[in-house]
Amino acid sequence: MNSLPALTVERLLWAAAAILAYALFCGGVALRRALMRRRARRQSEAMAGGGEAVLVVYASQTGFAEDLAWTTAKALQIGEVGARVISIGDVTAQDLSAAKRALFVASTTGEGDAPDSAARFVSRVMAIEPDLSGLSYGLLSLGDSSYIHFSAFGRRLDAWLTERGAAPLFDRIEVDDGDEGALRHWQHQLSAISGVTDAPDWSRPAYERWKLVERRLLNPGSPGGEAWHVALEPAEGSAAWAAGDIAEIGPRNGPDEAGAPSHREYSIASIPQDGRIELIVRQMVRPDGGLGVGSGWLTKYAEIGGDIDLRVRTNRAFHAPEPSRPLILIGAGTGLAGLRAHLKARAAAGARRNWLIFGERSAATDYFHQAEIEAWTNAGAIERLTLAFSRDQAERVYVQHRLAEAADDLRLWVASGAAIYVCGGIEMGKAVGATLTDILGAQAMADLTEKGFYRRDVY
Repeated sequence: MNSLPALTVERLLWAAAAILAYALFCGGVALRRALMRRRARRQSEAMAGGGEAVLVVYASQTGFAEDLAWTTAKALQIGEVGARVISIGDVTAQDLSAAKRALFVASTTGEGDAPDSAARFVSRVMAIEPDLSGLSYGLLSLGDSSYIHFSAFGRRLDAWLTERGAAPLFDRIEVDDGDEGALRHWQHQLSAISGVTDAPDWSRPAYERWKLVERRLLNPGSPGGEAWHVALEPAEGSAAWAAGDIAEIGPRNGPDEAGAPSHREYSIASIPQDGRIELIVRQMVRPDGGLGVGSGWLTKYAEIGGDIDLRVRTNRAFHAPEPSRPLILIGAGTGLAGLRAHLKARAAAGARRNWLIFGERSAATDYFHQAEIEAWTNAGAIERLTLAFSRDQAERVYVQHRLAEAADDLRLWVASGAAIYVCGGIEMGKAVGATLTDILGAQAMADLTEKGFYRRDVY
C-alpha cells in the first residue's frame, strides 16, 4: 500500500489541528456562556426578596469566600431579603456610597496580604476617601492563625470602613482555618438581618450535656421584658472558657412547637473559677404571645436539674486586653453579661483600672446584679461607675448620653491606653459607636479598631 506524500500528511495534520483548535474555542465559549448563565441564575435567585438588596461582597483567593458569599445570599433570601453578590474587584466607591447595607466576606492570603482579586479595590477605592456614613456593614474575615498576620486584610478593611463613617452591624467575625463555630456565629447574625431564626445550622455544634441549676428573675416589676439569671453546670467533669466567649445553646421545643430549632447564642457572664456558666437571658415574646425558642427554653420550659445542650464557642474578637491596660466597658440590658465576665476576670487578676458604663430602664427594677457591682466599686475593682436609667427622669437618658457627658474623661482614658469594649443590642452599639466617633474622631476610632482596642459583642 502506497503511503501519502509528506506534503499531504502535513496538510492533514494542520487541518486536524485547526479543527481541534476550533472545537476547543467553541467549547470554551460554551463553557464561558454556561458559567455566565449559572452566575446570572445565581444572581437573579439571590436578588429575589423584598426591600432594598443587601450588597454581598467577597474577596476570595481560593474560592471559599465566594462560596460563603453565595451561601450568605441564600440565607438572606429565605427571609425574603434581596442580595446582590459581587466580587470586591468589581466594587466601586459609588456602589458602597449608594448601598444602605453591605456584608463583606474577605480572605487574607500569604503573610497578611489582600487576595489578588482585591488589588483593584485596594488601589482605586481604599486609596480614596468616600463618604460611607450611610452604610451599615458586617464583615466575615477568613484567615489562618498559624500565620503571623492573621486576618490582616479583614482587619484592615474593617478599620477603613469605620474610618470612612460606615457603621458596623455587629463586631467583625474572624474565622480561623474554617472554624465552624465562627461560621455559625455569622449565620446567627444573618438571622437577625433576615428575621429567620429557625433556619437549620450550616453545621451542627457538637454539644455537651450540662445541667440547669439556677433560674432567677432579675427584674420583677420591670416595665420591660423579663430578664433572668440562668446558671448551668457541666454534667461531667469541668469546662474551660475565657471572658468574652459565647455559650451556644441547643434549645428544645416548647409546647405546640415542631421541627429542630437552630442554636442560640448567649454571652457568658461568668468565669471558669465560678465552676459554672452564668447567663443573663431576656425572655422574648413573639407577636402571637408565644415565647422565643431559646429564651423560652432557658427561662420557662427547661426543668431545674434537667439537661441542657451547650457548646462553648471561643470568641477571640471579644477576649480581654492585657490586665495592665485600662478598660472601658459599655453596655445596656442583658449586655451586662459579657461585661460582667470581664470584670470578674480582671478583679481576679488585680486589674483595677475599669470604668463600667451601664444602662437600663429603672434603677428600682432593672439594676441587674446591683449588690455585686457596688461591692466591686467599693473595693476598687471598678474605678469608675456610670449609670444610665432611661425611665428615672422626664427625658430619656441612655449610655451614649452619659458617654457624651464624660467626653473629656473618656479622652484621657484613651490617651492613657484604654481599650473600649461594648456589649448589648445592635441599636445601642450603633449609638455608642457614633458618640465615640464624635468624641474621639473617625481616625482615632479606626486606629483603635485596627489595633484591637475597640471591640464589640452586639446582637
